[in-house]
Amino acid sequence: MLQQTPVVRVLPVWHEWLERWPTPAGLAGEPAGEAVRSWGRLGYPRRALRLHAAAAAITEKHKGKVPDTYTELLALPGVGSYTAAAVAAFAYGRRETVVDTNIRRVHARLVSGTALPAPALTAAEMRLAASLLPAADAPSVRWNAAVMELGALLCTARAPKCGACPVNDLCAWRAAGEPPPSYIPKGQAWHGTDRQVRGAVVAVLRLAEEPVPAEMFHHEPADLGFAPAGIGVPLAALHRLNSAPEQLERALAGLLADGLAELHDGGYRLPA
Repeated sequence: MLQQTPVVRVLPVWHEWLERWPTPAGLAGEPAGEAVRSWGRLGYPRRALRLHAAAAAITEKHKGKVPDTYTELLALPGVGSYTAAAVAAFAYGRRETVVDTNIRRVHARLVSGTALPAPALTAAEMRLAASLLPAADAPSVRWNAAVMELGALLCTARAPKCGACPVNDLCAWRAAGEPPPSYIPKGQAWHGTDRQVRGAVVAVLRLAEEPVPAEMFHHEPADLGFAPAGIGVPLAALHRLNSAPEQLERALAGLLADGLAELHDGGYRLPA
């Protein structure tokens, strides 16, 4: 849930999930569509499908217990190198090289003397992180957590609090005169994109009690002569986007291809 999503948005949804599905088996026992429905507006709903698939794998292959090694975690659907390392380190106390955005930024400034890390994670960064990691399990876990917090709270991207930094006298970036970054980070576009339309369609499907006819996505309910049950608000929001017909078709086709929607009785619904 925290991938590409701020903590403040994740917390309420996370609490709801833990109350509803306190164990992997509980989530695995529900249809995949329920995971998407309960994902709310966290964005990137394919993550919900992968989390559901991971819960099923944990239930079937690991007797319902989240595995504790990097290799086993990495084999779960939707789990990448960072997540596998983070869970192994922070949940199970194992020595793993955890490298997130905050840790990369601290390493870039403190050791490499650059304002920001490269736009994409490099092999050199992984080697640097591994070389800095303490040899013993417990200190390595504390190191990962400490560097991550340093980046999140003090060594921030836009306004670093260097005066409060406990290692500012060792910082290669400050010693170099705080040179500016070699590039300007750009956020992902949203308004007018296929992602926005896909999100609006999923918002309709989350509230739909029955399959939604295709024509309802393309035409205002008033033009069709009947009112939708329970989906009026998200459907109106979708129509306010004034998407081109071909963009809407791409969104619907993409949701089907990604398993986030399925056709049933001539309409679209979340996966069963």
